[in-house]
Formats: sequence, C-alpha cells, structure tokens
Amino acid sequence: MREIRQQVHEGGGMFFIRIGDKILAKLEYSLKSEHLMTIDHTEVDESLKGEGIGHLLVEKAISFARSNKMKVIPYCPFAKAIIDKTTEFQDVILKS
Repeated sequence: MREIRQQVHEGGGMFFIRIGDKILAKLEYSLKSEHLMTIDHTEVDESLKGEGIGHLLVEKAISFARSNKMKVIPYCPFAKAIIDKTTEFQDVILKS
C-alpha cells in the first residue's frame, strides 16, 4: 500500500503520493470557508494506473471533509465521477 500524505497551505492543500523526489499522484483542494471544500484537480501518473490510487485520493479527501464537518463540491470531473458512484460519499456532498 502506498502512503498518502497531506500538504496544507492557506486556502487549501493536497493529498499526494511521493516516490523518491517525484509526486506521482495528487488531489488538490481549496477551502472556500470553514465548512466548504472544493476538489479542484486529481492527477495520477501512468506508472500508478490501475492501482485504484485516484479512488484512494478521493476517499482521503472525503474523510478529511467529514472529520472537519465540511461539505464538498467536486469540480474535478474524475473526483465527481467517483463520488457520484459511491453512495458512502453522498453525505458530504453539497447539494445544489
């Protein structure tokens, strides 16, 4: 299992997998308010394709949102597709 780390900066952050000195997978998010997070971009290197890494990154972001009592807006099409297919993630999605 690959380790997913989190990097936080003012206004957002990312969940990522680093191998050596290269980030090979990442999910970038923005914090719009104390209770709202957007998932902006997800990227997985070809070398990790087929391992379910993208799904794990989305799962990590959803878990982070839940533990911080946030709602999520998935702007990233990949993350949105994963969230739409996963009923366990629906509780944190901001419904329009």
